[in-house]
Amino acid sequence: MDDEGLKHRERAACTPEPIAAAGFNPNAALPYGLTTDHVRLAMNDFTDFLGFVNQQLFTRDMERLESIVMPANFSSIVGEFMSSRIPKHCPFIVKNAYHNGHPDLIPAGMFPNNAVQHAMEGVEIKASRYLRGWQGHNPENVWLMVFVFDSNRPTDFTTDPKPFRFVMVLGAQLLEEDWLFAGRSATSRRTITASVTRTGYEKMMANWIYKAATLTGAEVGELLQPPRPEPLEPRD
Repeated sequence: MDDEGLKHRERAACTPEPIAAAGFNPNAALPYGLTTDHVRLAMNDFTDFLGFVNQQLFTRDMERLESIVMPANFSSIVGEFMSSRIPKHCPFIVKNAYHNGHPDLIPAGMFPNNAVQHAMEGVEIKASRYLRGWQGHNPENVWLMVFVFDSNRPTDFTTDPKPFRFVMVLGAQLLEEDWLFAGRSATSRRTITASVTRTGYEKMMANWIYKAATLTGAEVGELLQPPRPEPLEPRD
């Protein structure tokens, strides 16, 4: 591909794939008054944000945000953005005001100052490029919502520009037994994590919230491959 052709594809990749209103599951069960419309509006907010940023970067001959930021950090950006925007559209939940509090979203007015260090009530938000292998820091009872997306990475070297897109959104109430605690040895420096097991995965797939209309069977197979090593975002 010549430079002009690559530049044209890079320009096109600055605009994320639109969210398909028909892709939402009308039978999805969501907690705390949350609806698929609230989720859709928050997803639209993110694609608007990313499209604006990437188009501005393009005018300055800079790489798109997802091609600059480390993969794990970009996943964190997606997750944090959704945690901030969902409460803007749903009056029944708020972002947990406690620093590094768990879960990310809690019922409005349930805790003093809408802040709690740790609680079983609420929704934990994750973002991932994979349809399985989702991780947390502890095995626990939690309503988990995962935003699965597809995008370029810094290692792609922009040889195949593609727009960001949300592939799936899944969510369900998980129990401690739906997690596998990884732990670590006394000499290891690896972050302690817990992974969603098959039972948790099946619960979440059965309660899928969104599926992209462009998702193909081959892509599902690729998304189901074991994740590349990408450490979780730091919890300082």
